[in-house]
Amino acid sequence: MEGDQRTSPPTQSLLPDGYLVLWTLCSVLLPVFITFWCSLQRSRRQLLRRDIFRKSKHGWRDTDLFSHPTYCCVCAQHILQGAFCDCCGLRVDEGCLKKADKRFPCKEIMLKNDGRDADALPHHWIRGNVPLCSYCVVCKQQCGSQPKLCDYRCIWCQKTVHDECMKSSLKNEKCDFGEFKNLIIPPGYLTSINQMRKNKKTDYEALASKFGKQWTPLIILANSRSGNNMGEELLGEFRILLNPVQVFDITKTPPIKALQLCTLLPYHSVRVLVCGGDGTVGWVLDAVDEMKIKGQEKYIPQVAVLPLGTGNDLSNTLGWGTGYAGEIPVAQVLRNVMEADGIKLDRWKVQVTNKGYYNLRKPKEFTMNNYFSIGPDALMALNFHAHREKAPSLFSSRILNKAVYLFYGTKDCLVQECKDLNKKIELELDGERVELPNLEGIIVLNIGYWGGGCRLWEGMGDETYPLARHDDGLLEVVGVYGSFHCAQIQVKLANPFRIGQAHTVRLILKCSMMPMQVDGEPWAQGPCTVTITHKTHALMLYFSGEQTDDDLSSASDQEDQKDAE
Repeated sequence: MEGDQRTSPPTQSLLPDGYLVLWTLCSVLLPVFITFWCSLQRSRRQLLRRDIFRKSKHGWRDTDLFSHPTYCCVCAQHILQGAFCDCCGLRVDEGCLKKADKRFPCKEIMLKNDGRDADALPHHWIRGNVPLCSYCVVCKQQCGSQPKLCDYRCIWCQKTVHDECMKSSLKNEKCDFGEFKNLIIPPGYLTSINQMRKNKKTDYEALASKFGKQWTPLIILANSRSGNNMGEELLGEFRILLNPVQVFDITKTPPIKALQLCTLLPYHSVRVLVCGGDGTVGWVLDAVDEMKIKGQEKYIPQVAVLPLGTGNDLSNTLGWGTGYAGEIPVAQVLRNVMEADGIKLDRWKVQVTNKGYYNLRKPKEFTMNNYFSIGPDALMALNFHAHREKAPSLFSSRILNKAVYLFYGTKDCLVQECKDLNKKIELELDGERVELPNLEGIIVLNIGYWGGGCRLWEGMGDETYPLARHDDGLLEVVGVYGSFHCAQIQVKLANPFRIGQAHTVRLILKCSMMPMQVDGEPWAQGPCTVTITHKTHALMLYFSGEQTDDDLSSASDQEDQKDAE
């Protein structure tokens, strides 16, 4: 008995230890299981959402943050995380996405052949989430001011109306496309074009005549990778205001394919808005040149610029500013395009022929819109591009890019890699050789601005020089004494060395490697001959609504010269 009593306590002490192990396992495995189950459900929702996005006619985009109070168009509840259509502006909660996709149609880029009159497009009303600055077309009072899903907006003309002011006559009324009717390509027009193609007719001019001469359809070509990825947001805003068929992301659709839409529109009437940097503008203008080669001169559009790059010297020259960061609404951008005037821009051929008797390679050819340079500014661009190729995600900020340029400019001030350029190069202007002082760089200009907003040719001081123009068939050639001199010029503490103007510029690099660039595209070049000759003209749009002090002073100088003549 005593032995049994002695052995029983160890058996009882094992039970608490077993419970402890069991609870420990549960406390560890249960959170793991819950996390796994939640991630599984999340992945299932994402797959379902992607499937809806892929099959839907809406341009759905995910978001977890709306800029203002937003309500679901299905359940009318306030939402923070959900989706919105960047074509019609429909906003829905994540759980109502499938219902909204079935219930609400998106913008029709072409009308269905259901016997309807192609010109009689009724309003397409969507309820709720109207802009806070909108007013009812019936009572002229503010819309969207109540904290709930209320009021209507037409996704074509952008008119808004209160719930209580909505009448049956408004629902059946023909839409006039609103303020931007002269920029929009109506769905009925594309339907008629499609029918004419089936009947093997190409008389598009007669079809477009009913829209009047004031109809100047606009094509948007945006680079979604430019300007801190602002291009992606702009694409959606333009799709809401225009026909989505007019809006192209050129990282997905090359400009030459997008510009074929011009061949379906009236002769000499199309305008193109390029959203991107000067490099993107050059890409589009190269596509326009290809249209000329194909014999499509009568479809050539006029080109405006919305600057999203770093330098934006061409857009600044054409009056569109030094950079767009969303400071004005997209609707105002469209108004500026409608008010802009047509001008010509010289385009130049830059031919680089390597030196040597046994060189069998073809000369390199570039097309120049802005400027060609050899020396310290080309070296800064070359170093910048080399590091951006290694880590492109680090160079998405305009301010950061300029800081990197400043760093390389400061470095070159100490190293002076481009010194004694006058001993390495010969310069000819219109066939006449020019004696050069002790320079480190030469810049050949087609436009008025250089280096992110600096006017090189006019400069400062009392010396009078003929104004630089971008349509006179002349190039302005200047020299700089180094990186520090470039910095002084940009802050208006010094002038460049003005060499002269010419119709043809020839540079002969006799020895060593030197950095060169054409419109921000740099490379390292050995001994060669660079010949710059006139190539063609591009039709651009100039906006005179915003002028800088330099523009005003240049304009006054030009008027003084005319008065003197």
